Parts: sequence; C-alpha cells; structure tokens
Amino acid sequence: MHTRSKKGVFKPKIYTATVIQTEPTTYKQAIQHPEWKQAIQTEYKALLDNTTWTLVPSHPSYSIIGCKWVFKLKRKPDGSIDRYKARLVAKGFNQTEGIDYFETFSPVVKPTTIRYVIALAVTNNWTMRQLDVNNAFLNGELKETVYMSQPPGFVDSNKSTYVCRLNKALYGLK
Repeated sequence: MHTRSKKGVFKPKIYTATVIQTEPTTYKQAIQHPEWKQAIQTEYKALLDNTTWTLVPSHPSYSIIGCKWVFKLKRKPDGSIDRYKARLVAKGFNQTEGIDYFETFSPVVKPTTIRYVIALAVTNNWTMRQLDVNNAFLNGELKETVYMSQPPGFVDSNKSTYVCRLNKALYGLK
C-alpha cells in the first residue's frame, strides 16, 4: 500500500485563527470599538425618542437608582455576528418594595401560549408572520416615581447634578 506520506506528497496544513469576540463589560471598554459605539448611540436615541425620562434637579429625598450599559452579541445560526446590541439597564436591585414599587410585572409570553397560537393558525390555514420589535419593553408607563442617575457616557454637562425621572419602564426595574 502506498500512502501519500511514503511518496513524499503532503497536504498543506491550513491553520485558521478563529477570533472569538466577546462582549465588553463596561461602557469604557465598549466605546473603544466603533460597532459597540454605534449600538450604544442607537439605543440612547431610541430612549430619547421614546421620552423614557425627563431630567430634573436632584433632591436629597429622592431614592436614586443607578444604571449601566449591558452588551450582547447577536449571532447568526452559523456563529457569525449578526448585530451588536447595547441596552441601558436600571439597577433595580436597589429598589425597596412598598417604597419604590408596589407590584412587579414580567411581559413574557409562555411557550404554551405560542404553541397554542401556532396550532390555531395551522388548523385555520392562517398565514403567519414574525416580527421583532426594537425596544418593545420601553413602552410600559410607570405608576411610581422612579429616579435614576444619568447614563454613563451621556451625562449632560449643563445639568450634571440632575437625575432622570423615568416616564417609562426600563430594563432592570422591579
């Protein structure tokens, strides 16, 4: 039996370097990359367009919660990067029940509900479509008055002592 190695024929070795990009953990890390910077700008613009908060002067009686940016890479099925997602998240773990909030609500659809709707559509020969709503969570109006510090990287230089009075729900609130 003759093999390629015995005849001196070798297949060239191809070395591939796979770059595994990870999500930044801080705003400071994220702004070093144009893709993350753009994702932050897009999210911030959506928050402003939605009038998510109003800047008001701070007061010692206010219970002010912090906020931070959270970053997530959205990937395609083949593992390549689909998009860069930045989210402003309120540090709701500082909120006290009965003072800062009175009830919690999680706008999540149960899998059984989705299966039921799909079964109903198939049974009735309905056409189905899927859509993704950007910033869907931000449409919830708040009943309580919640104060949050200004987002990292977006502190208004003319109103640096002001805080955000939230008009609409933000990720991380209770």
